[in-house]
Amino acid sequence: MNDVKQIVGDIKQGNLKPIYFLMGEEPYYIDKISDYIEHNVLDESEKGFNQVIMYGRDVSVDEIVSSAKRFPMMAEHQVIIVKEAQDLSRTIDKLEAYAENPQPSTVLVLNYKYKKLDKRKKVYKTIAKNGLIYESKKLYENQVGDWIRRVLGGKKYNIEPKAAQMLVEFLGTDLSKISNELDKLTSVLPEDTIITPQHIEENIGISKDFNNFELRKAVGVKDVVKANRIINYFSQNPKNNPLVMTISLLNSFFTQLLLYHGLQDKSKASVARALGVNPYFVDDYVQAARNYPMRKVSQVIGLLRDADVKSKGVGANQSQEDILKELVFKILH
Repeated sequence: MNDVKQIVGDIKQGNLKPIYFLMGEEPYYIDKISDYIEHNVLDESEKGFNQVIMYGRDVSVDEIVSSAKRFPMMAEHQVIIVKEAQDLSRTIDKLEAYAENPQPSTVLVLNYKYKKLDKRKKVYKTIAKNGLIYESKKLYENQVGDWIRRVLGGKKYNIEPKAAQMLVEFLGTDLSKISNELDKLTSVLPEDTIITPQHIEENIGISKDFNNFELRKAVGVKDVVKANRIINYFSQNPKNNPLVMTISLLNSFFTQLLLYHGLQDKSKASVARALGVNPYFVDDYVQAARNYPMRKVSQVIGLLRDADVKSKGVGANQSQEDILKELVFKILH
């Protein structure tokens, strides 16, 4: 996020690069930088003649270079934005000659999503020397909660750890999806609001009581009644609660629990750092560790692997509902 702020800050000050090569697995920041350039480098009166949007599937590198070599009309710069530039991956090396001597009055932006250039290639080194290469890396699941807090903090909001975790477990690591949901929340809640699970339920539709976070917690404390209520709710709402997601999140929890058992320093700060979780959730692992000694945790991880295979239709003829009920029963007993 700091790299993005630096890039945008430089653009605001008029320090423009002739080439912006935006690549990587996380499209959110690629879009953010590209959209900022699209909407802010040229005045509205200049865009008609000097701003062009292209798509990688429709153009060749030679056509892009030809456009980039043109001079702007009645403006200091022209802006060329190539969206879905990853469709040009087979011929992207042809950009090297232009990158050696780019047109200084052109701002060429290439959105190279889900892929990246090989740093050993000359085209990479040439663009890095004369332009700017930004790699947008996918966040790990345990990093997304902090990202949510930072984004909301920048908008003068705060969020409770459980509410942030609900968003992560429901939406995964797709920052664009999460950002859209955060926009919904901030559009209806006043500034300085501390966003709670109740806000999430009311405005996004994620149940604060029947979700994977609550199931994981119920399993951790061996609350059989609550765990069964949740899996019954899941069976009635399978589209919002896919089995593969539930198994994945339970597997992450027990894998972290196995790691917890092996820690020598079990102070809250040390556990939070080692497990990659918010300190707020450390007590959940402490309590679960009392209920699940290391041997049992290893058994549970085996059960989860078996359930994962069954959920994909291998070696069993069970409904998704029955697989989950059997899994949770075996974990709790």
